[in-house]
Amino acid sequence: MKELLEALNWRYAVKKFSTKKIPQEKIDIIMESLRLTPSSFGLQTWKFILVEDKIIREKLVSVSWDQRQVADASHLLVLARVANVSDADVDKWTGFLAEKQNMPTDKKDAYANMIKGYLNNTPKEMITSWLEKQLYIVLGNLMTTCALVEIDSCPMEGFNGKAYDDILGLDKLGLKSVLACPIGYRAEDDPYQHLAKARYAMEDLVISI
Repeated sequence: MKELLEALNWRYAVKKFSTKKIPQEKIDIIMESLRLTPSSFGLQTWKFILVEDKIIREKLVSVSWDQRQVADASHLLVLARVANVSDADVDKWTGFLAEKQNMPTDKKDAYANMIKGYLNNTPKEMITSWLEKQLYIVLGNLMTTCALVEIDSCPMEGFNGKAYDDILGLDKLGLKSVLACPIGYRAEDDPYQHLAKARYAMEDLVISI
């Protein structure tokens, strides 16, 4: 518990990264933590794009409000949602789940029909919002994992999603970018690391009922 709280107090949204590269073993841990993130219905309606190509990342800077972290950090993660979820996607997932958990066919079919009922009877704009919100669960997991393995991060909503999709070719893959998160190591001269952690007191945030 002490290590967790120390890690969360240590992290901040890095504004300037050094050129130091993250070792592969830590990248593997971070990516595995993303894979293990929980999702609504377990559907995992997302993809995690690990962008290492420097030329592509430089192209992304201008459509990220000129935030240099996108290009300067060791790695860039783009969290993308699927553009659409079909009945076929539900069948694929519930079939996989049934195999993994030895689920009886009738239970699998009931679960699949329940998910399809939600997807097919919910307005499209609400489904889009639901798909995007799923990725904030991923982002929280990502930042916590990074802090625990002493990797810095900078969560970002401030970018042109359509431009990201074009540059990264996500439309061709049936994906839409939602969030970006450069990860790496803070530069020694990033002044933000010396600022005090500003959070309200527990009694100002927690309501016990």
